[in-house]
Amino acid sequence: MNQRRARASESGQPRRDAGPSVPQSGRRPDPGKAGPPQNGWPSQKVTDVNSKEIAAQIQSRAGAEPIRLGLVLGSGLGHIAMQVNGVGIPYSDLEGFPAGGVSGHNPFLVVGEFEGVRVAVLGGRAHYYESGDPAAMRRPLEVLRHLGTEEVILTNAAGSLRSDMPTGSVMLLSDHINFSGLNPLIGEPTDARFVPMTHAHNPAIRTRLREAAVAEMVHLHEGVYAWYSGPSFETPAEIRAIRTLGADAVGMSTVPEVILSCFLGIKVAALSVITNMAAGMSSESISHDHTKAMAPIGAAKLEKVLRRMLRDMA
Repeated sequence: MNQRRARASESGQPRRDAGPSVPQSGRRPDPGKAGPPQNGWPSQKVTDVNSKEIAAQIQSRAGAEPIRLGLVLGSGLGHIAMQVNGVGIPYSDLEGFPAGGVSGHNPFLVVGEFEGVRVAVLGGRAHYYESGDPAAMRRPLEVLRHLGTEEVILTNAAGSLRSDMPTGSVMLLSDHINFSGLNPLIGEPTDARFVPMTHAHNPAIRTRLREAAVAEMVHLHEGVYAWYSGPSFETPAEIRAIRTLGADAVGMSTVPEVILSCFLGIKVAALSVITNMAAGMSSESISHDHTKAMAPIGAAKLEKVLRRMLRDMA
């Protein structure tokens, strides 16, 4: 905590006396060119292959038609990628993509048709707790942008803080609270890092998801998602605290990708599959195995909503 505080002035503004002088033009940087780590924070892996070149590699294997929707799958939801009629590319073939070390995630990018819409599905994500890098998903999202993606839907497995939102529910994120103290844009050398977050969870996409849920008769909850870095689960005291502050669900992902999507100019919305009640909310045991076991209950509902929304887009 003291190290994080040391990176900001007492006024809460970003430090301006650390690191080399950099241009402050406010111009959004080329998504394919990551700079060196700034202010001591780990940065995404800097390679000789930039995001635009990786996108070209993908197009050579899966076709050059622009992607209409990107989809990022959370724990226990990777099977949805198998429903896409297209080309699967392992992350290991895509330089700078996450290694996919968490069980319940499928480290493949699948590009193809899903309910008549051209999509790119990321079968797994990188979490902060795996590498200590909050920007670990920057490269995949940059690549999606170069593939023409203008909209992304993020999914995750989450714990519920509401008794009326039990295991198996699906929650549409109306907003989020970043309790981690981390940000994937720390070290970004341009003024583009000052991203407004008032409408981070895109209202138009959320409306389409609501309409799809109604059409499929799926009860779609809505609420505020709280991000904790993990990998340990939250304590009952932490859950009581974030309930008081307005959180409805809690998890270990998604918020960095929302921030990065806004930074890259991608419209974004997110859905949580409730896999457990948060600590202190019930007598059930909380574990990653439990998360994976319970994910299919809500995943079936989530898939129905996604399919309907895509059919409406086609």
